[in-house]
Amino acid sequence: MRYVILRDDDTNALTPVECLERLYRPFLERGLPVNLATIPNVSTTVTRPDGSPEGYLVAVREPTEPTLPIGANRELVDYLLENAGFHIAQHGFQHDYFEFDRDDVAEVESRLEWGTRLLLMAGFPRPRTFVAPYDKFSRTSLAAAAQRFSVISAGWYELRRLPVFWWPNYLRKKLTGARHWRVGQRVLLSHPGCLLSMHRSRENMFSEVKRAVQSQPLTVLVTHWWEYFPRLEPDPDFIEKLHRTARYLAEDPEIKVISFADLARLNLPLN
Repeated sequence: MRYVILRDDDTNALTPVECLERLYRPFLERGLPVNLATIPNVSTTVTRPDGSPEGYLVAVREPTEPTLPIGANRELVDYLLENAGFHIAQHGFQHDYFEFDRDDVAEVESRLEWGTRLLLMAGFPRPRTFVAPYDKFSRTSLAAAAQRFSVISAGWYELRRLPVFWWPNYLRKKLTGARHWRVGQRVLLSHPGCLLSMHRSRENMFSEVKRAVQSQPLTVLVTHWWEYFPRLEPDPDFIEKLHRTARYLAEDPEIKVISFADLARLNLPLN
């Protein structure tokens, strides 16, 4: 059996319900869990290095508060709570650029704890999985996140950014070629890049997804809801690529789609 975790990044207080509904109804109808890496207190002014607004701010149409807690969008929260196939992971705090690539322990801990508090205040269960914005951690933030979450999902890990006492586990991972690894009871997951992305070749997208899923026992597939809605207009061709993935994952009897919570609860093999 091969296992797949679908991780969609950047759900926040500005995310239109209809976008998630259009993207993920085929997954929910097939009983496939969807893990939404959710920003607890989204910054509405954050920009990329080139000065352009972050992609998930596509829904901003007029001036608004500098930050918005997820609970400010009651329609979205109620929708997610009503659909049990959605699972909430904590995605940073405000999603500032390289937000958790910092060494100020007090600042890191405050952002982690306030982020969790805002998710709980909105009515979500306590998140057990953490995703750093841009998959970027410092040694300080990675250690702090591991103290609070049972699963860390990232793109990759660098030795110089790991707590020193993690080094033997990391070196063992590197020597064995493992993609995922553990430190005590904490699970650290890697992913093969954002295969379902507007920056990828659409001609090869589905074959790349299949290749990744078939190459290992556990694959984390990462995508971003807002990439399917440039200027808030749906991109039907790209959406169909995602829905084709849903059909493939549901119809192959050798594949099981799970949530991050399933991984932590069932103690499944990682490699």
